[in-house]
Order: sequence, then structure tokens, then C-alpha cells
Amino acid sequence: MQFAHFSERARRSLPDDDVGAPTVGLSTSSVFPDSTISAFALAAQLGYDGIELMVGTDAVSTDVDRVRQHQDEYQMPVLSVHAPCLMFTPRIWGLDPGEKLRRSCEAARLFGSNLVVVHPPFAWQRAYARAFSRTIRELSAEYGVIIAVENMYPWRAPGVSAPAYAPDWDPTDEPYDWLTLDLSHAAIAGARSLNYVDDWGPRLRHLHLTDGSGSILDEHLMPGEGNQRAWEVVETLVARGYSGHIIHEVNTRKSGDADQRAELLAACLSETRQRIAAITSATGSEG
Repeated sequence: MQFAHFSERARRSLPDDDVGAPTVGLSTSSVFPDSTISAFALAAQLGYDGIELMVGTDAVSTDVDRVRQHQDEYQMPVLSVHAPCLMFTPRIWGLDPGEKLRRSCEAARLFGSNLVVVHPPFAWQRAYARAFSRTIRELSAEYGVIIAVENMYPWRAPGVSAPAYAPDWDPTDEPYDWLTLDLSHAAIAGARSLNYVDDWGPRLRHLHLTDGSGSILDEHLMPGEGNQRAWEVVETLVARGYSGHIIHEVNTRKSGDADQRAELLAACLSETRQRIAAITSATGSEG
């Protein structure tokens, strides 16, 4: 593979973080507009392995001490931290995107997490974009965490496409050691998630298990509701020995109420674990 040198470097420097089957977590964004606290409570109720903290969805998500309090209260680990790099979080943890990422790494270490998710820089963040590869490598070494850059997409309107990220929305050709695959983003981009699985190999360290139909909207459908062959992605990864996090980052606002949201996520968690178990059992028996 043309990126074998990135993968080899990643293997050499990878924190000793995970062996065995993937862990299945719930993104706190999956309960939006409900609170970060409700995400901890629901994840504990349903039996998730942990959560991904989306920094910026509410005040609690930005308060490290309160997050740690809820970790302890619900006995629910923070598996990963999503850095505040969305359009609606421009002032969370300051205006400097590099400082936001540094604080995300610091929070991850305090939570006992081993991974930070970050988006590529916006096209107008020129200085940050020029230093981005070096910054993530230096912060990863300093804090002992994986920083996994997430695939994004061109901003589209009918007949128009704009390159909103620098150097690109697709991290495949960039010198990042570790990557996050988001299936909804792949759908918007008109990409195929299974191709990313093949192309990225061991650089793929984190999965946002969701789906999309190819709309210009970031739909974050439930797995299996879109065109990304979400369950085949899970099965392919597990068959290849993937042992990172599988995070449900889905839009549950259509559920109507808390009980329906819990039912949707319980079914998604059950299906995910069944898919993992089936492949783990089959590969174990073959061995």
C-alpha cells in the first residue's frame, strides 16, 4: 500500500491501548438536544462500554471536573474525546483551534481516555492548517493519546461544491498516523466507507458507526438506514482484527421522547454486539 510508511510509524508509536474485541460507545451528541448528563445515564442504563464526549454540546461537556464526576457517578468511562471543532463551537475553549486540540488531549488524559477525534482545519484557518500535521504528532507524543483525524466532505448546494477543509476533507492522502471513519460524512462526500477501510488499513483507529443516504445534509442515520453498508463495515473491521472503538454517533431527534430514543439505541447496541460476536466466533473457530 502507498501509505504503508504511515501505518508502520503508527504501529511503532501507538500507545498500548487496546487488545481484543472492539469497545462500543455512545457519543453524547446522540442524545442531543438532551444533556451530556443524560448521555452518561442512558449509556449506563443500556450497557454501553463507555461514551465519546462531544465537547461543546452543553456547558457540562466543557467542564472537565463535572465530566469526571459523572464518570464516577455512572461508572461509565469516557472512551474518547471529540475536540470542539464544529461551526457552532467557535468560542469553546478559546478561539485558537490548536489550543482547543491541546485542551482536548489534556482532558482525555484526565478522563483516562486514549483517543481524541479532530476534524481537519477549516480552509480559512491557514496558520493552523500549515502546522496541523506537526501539531497532532507533537500533542499525541506529549499527552500519550491517539489523535485520529476524521473524514469530512465538500460543502455542497445544488450545482455548487466548496472545499471547506484544508488541505482536504479526505484525509487518505495526508500524513496522519491515525484516522476516524464517519459513515455519514462518507455518504455526503459520495464516498464508499468500505473503500476507506481497505485504503486506510491500520491507520483506521476509530469508527463513528452511523449512516447516510448521500444527501447534502449530515444525516447521521441509524446504521443500515443509508447507503454505506454499515454492518458490513463492522464485520469487515472485526474480521481484520480491529480492536478500537465503535461509537454510535447517530441522530435520535426523530425518536420523539426519551423512551423511544432508548429503544432505538438499545436495538443498535444489540445489533452491533451481535455482529461483533458472530465474526469473533467465526474467526476464532477457524483459527
